[in-house]
Amino acid sequence: MNETNKTATFRSVKGKVVIVTGASRGIGKAVAEVYGANGMKVVCAARSVEQGQAVADAICGNGGEAVFVQTDCSDAKQMKKLVDTAVSQYGRLDGMVNNAGIGQGGTPLHEYKMEDYENIFDLNSKGVFAGMKYAAEAILRSHSQGGFLINVASIAGIMPQRGQALYTATKFGVVGMTKAAALDYAYNNITVNAICPGYTKTSIFGDAPEQAMAFFAKDCPSGRMGEPEECAYLALFLASDMARYITGAAIPVDGALSAGGKNVSQWRHPEILE
Repeated sequence: MNETNKTATFRSVKGKVVIVTGASRGIGKAVAEVYGANGMKVVCAARSVEQGQAVADAICGNGGEAVFVQTDCSDAKQMKKLVDTAVSQYGRLDGMVNNAGIGQGGTPLHEYKMEDYENIFDLNSKGVFAGMKYAAEAILRSHSQGGFLINVASIAGIMPQRGQALYTATKFGVVGMTKAAALDYAYNNITVNAICPGYTKTSIFGDAPEQAMAFFAKDCPSGRMGEPEECAYLALFLASDMARYITGAAIPVDGALSAGGKNVSQWRHPEILE
């Protein structure tokens, strides 16, 4: 960052070409929209043509620039094609947000099937690796002056959770790949970071009953679940020149859920809130 410019803005992201996977809904959709609103050229990737195209169209309708590329992110060949398409469309690549993933949990380890392992690792692990690999190659060839890779992991990649053995394993792996890749590309001025959402209102919770959603909110020290946009704002910051010295980080966005255990606590002077 220019030492003479002490005004924090997001002008530095304007014109950057970025791929966002899982862009059809949830955090991916929020990231794509925030990027588009700030002048980035967004390549939206998802399996659903209808939902993914709608996100790209909405970005364009609001004055931004975006295209949609149908992609099964568990397929490495399709991930390579996605990156190649982005470069063909815009002539370069500056960043990638590996957001596509699935949740799986609520049962002890021995009750999972081998197919469960294969399904979740194909997308949450192999898909992220393929995205990082092909995007890193394209960013290096583009000689980007502000290249970045962002992986959407989870607080499960920081603190294991009961009944989440396979999901936790994939997210620990994503955090580990993030840190190792940050070391690989630090000299090339490519930042590599992981965003670790806590309980966030996305489709990963599926048709969880109201009672379960109330539990998640109560379990969080902040007393609520997060919104997808709260992760998207961090993704915008990490894509900007203001974050060029932040790399190899796994940053929780979780209302203090991963900060530590809760205990009994009583205020001595609650009247301060009156």
